[in-house]
Amino acid sequence: MLPPIHFRLFFIVIFVAFFNVNTSFAAVGDEEFLQARAAYDNKNVIALSDYVQQLQNQNYLLAPYADYWLMLLNLDDADNHAVTDFLIKYSDYSFADRLRGEYLKKLARKQDWQSFSKEIANYQLEDAGVACYAAESNAINGGSSVLESAKSLWMQAQEQPGSCSNLYDRMQAAGVLGEDDIWERFRLVLADGRVNLAKAIVRRSKSYDASQYKLIDKAYTSPSSIINKKLASFKTRFGRELNLFALDRIAKTDSQQALTAFKKVESLFLPEDRSYFYGRLALFAAQRQEPQAVQWFKLADDVDLSKEQLAWFARAALREKNWSAVLNVVAKMSPEQADEGAWRYWKARALKAQNKTLEANTLFAKLSTERHFYGWLAQDEMEGFMSAPPSTYKVSDAEVEELANTPAFQRAAALQRLDFKWEAKSEWVQATKDFDDKQLLIAAEFAARKNWYDLAITTADKTTEMHDFALRYPTPYRDLIKSAASGQAIDEAWVYGITRQESRFIYSARSGAGASGLMQLMPATAKWAAKRVGMASYNSGMLHELDTNITLGTYYMRHTLDIMGGQETMATAAYNAGPNRAKKWAAEIPLEGAIYVETIPFSETRNYVQKVMANTHLYASRLGLKTMPFKQRLGIIPSSNGLQTGSDDNTEPVPPLDQKSNEKPNPIKNDN
Repeated sequence: MLPPIHFRLFFIVIFVAFFNVNTSFAAVGDEEFLQARAAYDNKNVIALSDYVQQLQNQNYLLAPYADYWLMLLNLDDADNHAVTDFLIKYSDYSFADRLRGEYLKKLARKQDWQSFSKEIANYQLEDAGVACYAAESNAINGGSSVLESAKSLWMQAQEQPGSCSNLYDRMQAAGVLGEDDIWERFRLVLADGRVNLAKAIVRRSKSYDASQYKLIDKAYTSPSSIINKKLASFKTRFGRELNLFALDRIAKTDSQQALTAFKKVESLFLPEDRSYFYGRLALFAAQRQEPQAVQWFKLADDVDLSKEQLAWFARAALREKNWSAVLNVVAKMSPEQADEGAWRYWKARALKAQNKTLEANTLFAKLSTERHFYGWLAQDEMEGFMSAPPSTYKVSDAEVEELANTPAFQRAAALQRLDFKWEAKSEWVQATKDFDDKQLLIAAEFAARKNWYDLAITTADKTTEMHDFALRYPTPYRDLIKSAASGQAIDEAWVYGITRQESRFIYSARSGAGASGLMQLMPATAKWAAKRVGMASYNSGMLHELDTNITLGTYYMRHTLDIMGGQETMATAAYNAGPNRAKKWAAEIPLEGAIYVETIPFSETRNYVQKVMANTHLYASRLGLKTMPFKQRLGIIPSSNGLQTGSDDNTEPVPPLDQKSNEKPNPIKNDN
């Protein structure tokens, strides 16, 4: 279902209705369209039917959307022919597959597997509920042997839709879902901190006992008591899993305490369980940047480490500059993981450190043609080698005009005009999904001319061989940003780098957590900064004013830069996660900037710093500023001994990450 109508659209309706606007802002039919959406939100079928008829009579561009909303409300009562005719009629619209997904769920609930089988082949989206129904349909048509392929749907850490229950029942009855599968998912779910889901899973076990519920809760809230009081017997699979979970809970916050508790009961575990414990202990230790992490990962060598564990094994080795270990870990990764830019780069660095220059340069050469953080790092390693400049293309006015006249882009423009941003982006994604580089650049130019900077950047970023960096890295609001950067004596390219990442230059942007404006400031941070700069008349309503937001944002950038001793990479981490964390992530010895970034515990902050610094690198050239090798820009992170702890001002607000992100202060993810 679509998200509810934006409250601000109410004001558009009033504006259009009372002032009879007849400009580029409003078109004939806009008022009826907005009223149609309100009728849909209120589930008023009669009113919505009337608006659909009016919009169709007016040949209104977005009338099909109102027709779609009406079909959603009537879907349960609509016959199959009516729905399939609708899907054929609107097959080019972005909403068609969303409706198809709802239709497939309806067919499955009615056990109309024949119609389901015919329609599922046309479904392109990913929906766990539909996937479970599809597996059930395949089993009905192809026999229980087909169920084996559905195990991937079972082996998920997150809760699956209720529509999957019948499938799991069928799998269990056929013997496809056995006790080992139940306990494997039980372990997976508990490791993710999903206690209620674990309780539901354990009910499927033949050895299920209602008393196990309270023990699961106890292990979550008081894990040490499970171990110390021996509340769960090691003679059962449940008992071993629960004791592992209790140790896991302890290890999330204290490695040594977990290790001490484990030693007391180590002999009671199976060898594979001991390896599992060390793998989890090592993961948490690596994310806390503890030096024992590599040693503990090695003790887990008897089990298959997860993708996340392998990544942190490699990062722990990087902190030690243990290049042999880096190579060994990358060799254990799946082909898909090893082919990620990060691990190709660090593998090449490890080869270079071992004087395997030819092998290293082969990897660097390919990577240096890619336009991302690791590509720019690889370019530095290829110093002295000539590489072909990227192919560029400048879009013509005629090409933009031709694209602007296509129905999908006309709909996207109309939806943007009415502030239906989610629907507009869906149209955009549908229209551009099969575009080649040239077409992507034409679309990006069209968006840029509309000042849809977010769509322009996202679209231009998708090109692989033909590029236009002016579209990827636009420079709107140049006078304001240049003046603010100069006033704070900070790098203008860095300001653009952060702003591009924070808001894609959409000054009305607002995050779910409340961060607002071009530089995505939290209200508390903005209020604090306004006081520091002497903005006596400041109020929260000013956050979306361009000059106010840029003034306060650049002040906070200067503040973080000062705290970090002028180290821009650390200041970028501080802008996202807070100064104290950025300092905490330093090592006991000076650390290469790229390794510091790679080993930031928060995935959000790690990706953020990588993108901001890569943005900054590109913007320096775009703005005609001083350029430097990317590794030099990342710099050297001073040792933790040389950094002061604590904030320079106890009036500083809570760090932005706490307010802007779902990640918790503890760097271990999924600690629910």
